[in-house]
Formats: sequence, C-alpha cells, structure tokens
Amino acid sequence: MKIINDKITIAELKELSTKMFGNLVKAVVDVELGVMAIDADLHSDEEAFLLAHGSKQENVWGINLYPDLIGDDFIEFDSMINLRPSQNNRSRSVDDTDIQKKIKQIVNKLVKDE
Repeated sequence: MKIINDKITIAELKELSTKMFGNLVKAVVDVELGVMAIDADLHSDEEAFLLAHGSKQENVWGINLYPDLIGDDFIEFDSMINLRPSQNNRSRSVDDTDIQKKIKQIVNKLVKDE
C-alpha cells in the first residue's frame, strides 16, 4: 500500500491492476489533503492507512480506477466505505456531486499518461 501525493502513471496503474483484480485498482481519496492510497485488496485497508497518516474520516472516499478506460469510465464511485448516513451519503457511491468533482480533480492531478 502506498500514498500517492505527487503522481502515478497509467502504466503503473495497469501493472497494479494485473496483480490485483485484472482490470481495476481500488483507491481511497482524501479530498482535503489531495492524496490517494492505492495497492490494497480492500478500500477499508486503504482508508485505515490514510487515517493513520493524518486523514480525517469525513474526507476519505473509496473509488475504483480502470486504467484501460478513458473519460467518465476511468473512475467508478463504488465502495462500502462510502456508506455514511451521518454525512447524508446513503449508498456505496459518492452522492454529492461537489465531492465527486473534487475526487476527479485530485485523480486527474495525480494520474498522468507518462
């Protein structure tokens, strides 16, 4: 597991995906710190890793990255850690479009073609 705070390439994500689930990489994004944790079997492990490194629970959201896809299909907002009735998020998705936008901005900043 590692925290990405600078950049990771699509090629690196593809390599990680072949070791994990074949076509996706699980990630947890901290929308306040602008970082993401990757390279674990479970979003909850990445969440705990970020929390241990200074993230706050209300700022971390689980996503899946599909390195072989582009556009809106690249990021999937789906994780059990996103179920947060206390934050008015009642699904595995990220219901707040402003938070989705923040996640996309962070991922686009951190994930580079080369």
